[in-house]
Amino acid sequence: MTEQETLRHSCAHILATAILRIWPEAQFAAGPPVEGGFYYDVDLPHRITPEDFARIEEEMKKEVKANHRFERVEISRADALAMAERGELAALTPRAEASRFKLDIVQNIPEDEVITIYRNGEFTDLCAGPHVSHTGRIGAFKLTHVASAYYKGDENNPQLQRIYGTAFKNKTEMEAHFTMLEEAKKRDHRKLGRDLELFAIDEEVGQGLVLWLPKGAVVRQVLQDFISAELRKQGYEQVFTPHIGKLGLYRTSGHYPYYRESQFPPIVENATLQKLADEGCTCADLSNRLNEGDIDGFLLKPMNCPMHIRIYAQRPRSYRELPLRLAEFGTVYRWEQSGELGGMTRVRGFTQDDAHLFVTEDQLAAEIEGCLSLVKTVLTTLGMSDYRVRVSLRDPDSTKYVGDPANWDKAEAALRAAAVGLGAPFTEEPGEAAFYGPKIDFVVRDVLGREWQLGTVQVDYNLPERFDLSYIGADNKSHRPVMVHRAPFGSMERFVGVLIEHFAGNFPLWLAPEQVRILPLGDEEPLIESAKALQAELQAAGVRVGIDLSSDKINGKVLRAEQVKVHTMLVLGRRDLEAGTLSVRLHGKGNIGAKPRAEVVEDILASIRERRQ
Repeated sequence: MTEQETLRHSCAHILATAILRIWPEAQFAAGPPVEGGFYYDVDLPHRITPEDFARIEEEMKKEVKANHRFERVEISRADALAMAERGELAALTPRAEASRFKLDIVQNIPEDEVITIYRNGEFTDLCAGPHVSHTGRIGAFKLTHVASAYYKGDENNPQLQRIYGTAFKNKTEMEAHFTMLEEAKKRDHRKLGRDLELFAIDEEVGQGLVLWLPKGAVVRQVLQDFISAELRKQGYEQVFTPHIGKLGLYRTSGHYPYYRESQFPPIVENATLQKLADEGCTCADLSNRLNEGDIDGFLLKPMNCPMHIRIYAQRPRSYRELPLRLAEFGTVYRWEQSGELGGMTRVRGFTQDDAHLFVTEDQLAAEIEGCLSLVKTVLTTLGMSDYRVRVSLRDPDSTKYVGDPANWDKAEAALRAAAVGLGAPFTEEPGEAAFYGPKIDFVVRDVLGREWQLGTVQVDYNLPERFDLSYIGADNKSHRPVMVHRAPFGSMERFVGVLIEHFAGNFPLWLAPEQVRILPLGDEEPLIESAKALQAELQAAGVRVGIDLSSDKINGKVLRAEQVKVHTMLVLGRRDLEAGTLSVRLHGKGNIGAKPRAEVVEDILASIRERRQ
């Protein structure tokens, strides 16, 4: 655990101590730290509500003030079971009723694992730790909300009350945290996406399936045009592939069955289904026969790579053609539980700015460097320069990884070297690699300090092996290419969702759905004609420009443009018409003064062309 997680885990024990002082009959399950705080699951006849929080927090303050030591004690399995039977675990004193959930937890601890309890004052809990030294080390805390949760996440188990809270070293840190949360609410991409008419998720269409509205489609298209131009500079070739493919293709790649739980169910042809039904085939039989390969079907594609591989395999390849770089904005489909879906950042259908490079081993280092350079260009252009790099490696003890360990060693070594060359902070995380190869992820910190995993680069020796890919080398012999998978944005949906929150909907001029709005100061014919001519001039130059010809006063026109976050407003009055000027307003910054018309137009075009922040 990190220092902050340890602090919050300790506060969970203080929460349990306080609840037991008020309701001694409470039974506790798990109480871990989580992102942003901690929780403790409790079984209690009294239904805890936010109205109870002040009373609970008062008892927690007493425990913090007492500054009790967190005492760690190793005990035998027999003693742990006996304590649970006597009701002493997650309790202040022995009780008539056993500590039900702790008893179950003890019984499921592996035989070779050390069992420990922690005590703070009267409270004793089964816990692996760690904890802060004393309860007084927790300087500030707050209970935030209460929810319901099944024990161990299983709906067949009892439903418990989950009490959430957070804790910090001091009040200053806690106040900053809640200020950040308030700002995050204002930036929530789900709210801004609705208010700014960027995207929608419609129940009639389906959860986790994004409808890009016209304004959101502009943002997406501009990003795609931007990355496409960069790809052309690096010699990528664009391809298009279907949204669905034969199940056998994904058996060969290993996505089925290795990735099966994250996929939509296979689709079986009608004639085959009818034949199986006539034979009395049950649903279970059908599932088994699909899994075993006795029946073929189709699959909504969870990945683009198998289809790009089949493009590579359309004809024999020579070393002179490599590296071959195939790019596609390919839409893929993943099955996510409904409770895990969230706006655009966790969806069931999404489009990746995907590419697959087929290279020789000698070319691998330079191609990885090119991919990483592309990701850096994307992030720098968007002003997201605060990031770290995560090198995801295999866990040698896990069985989920496929392929020759020697190839894994080479792939991991190549990514380590590339990460060092980036000059950015990076960490290695065993067990986080894809099943077919290690990867580098860019973890970006937004303006609120939150981290998002965005661009990714993966090295893959395994899929070329599984698909028996080859090329003829300079020695006139057959060789196996290496694959590089890369996606600078990751997915368009997730990336745009993050951008909405990062910019709070205030996109830079080059990316804004409506870049400029012209606001005439009146409805006199010369003003209107001049405004329309300016609109036509800007449109001809590729600017996304609107015009407000309503009879409202200027304050109303400005307010309307501000509400939808139009980047630049050009106010045109009689005085401007006579002087050949335009009064410029910028969203969120107000009036920046009148400038010559030609200068204003050139500055707008230069800002868009240079993708200024």
